[in-house]
Amino acid sequence: MITRRTFLQTLALVTLSGYTKNVFALDKKERVLNLYNIHTGERLDIKYCSSGMYDQDAINRINNLLRCHYSNEIKPMDVRVLDLLCDIKDVTGRDKEVLIISGYRSPAYNEYLRRTGRGVAKDSLHLQARAIDFRIPNVYNNKLAILAKSFYTGGVGKYPDFVHIDTGRVRYW
Repeated sequence: MITRRTFLQTLALVTLSGYTKNVFALDKKERVLNLYNIHTGERLDIKYCSSGMYDQDAINRINNLLRCHYSNEIKPMDVRVLDLLCDIKDVTGRDKEVLIISGYRSPAYNEYLRRTGRGVAKDSLHLQARAIDFRIPNVYNNKLAILAKSFYTGGVGKYPDFVHIDTGRVRYW
């Protein structure tokens, strides 16, 4: 017997399948991110890949925006997580701004979050700059999570206020 929940999840996947087909039609040679860090108030609208070549200066500027806001530490983000974020954003609309909740997380900040009961993992991929927590205004987190899963790239977590993506092993929560 099919449950209402299973039916709705299947319906959502079928609906998004039209989006995922379009993902492969996107021009992967040019990658643009429009980011807003909710903790620092910083914005960045930047092309970080053009003609299939990554622009290291642009990536450095993205790394700065995605730094740990608690310690101000910067760590180079895994470009694969940036590409996944860009792909998700492009499917929802290339002009969309991505609100960043968390990019790189310093060990001190991660431990602080653990001590204050925020439920973060001790060995979070945020510590390795391989994870991003984000949301996109006017796009439901459920839709973002289903879309992220369709890339079958890494971990995807859906939370009430944001979606988590990473470049670890494929898993969902």
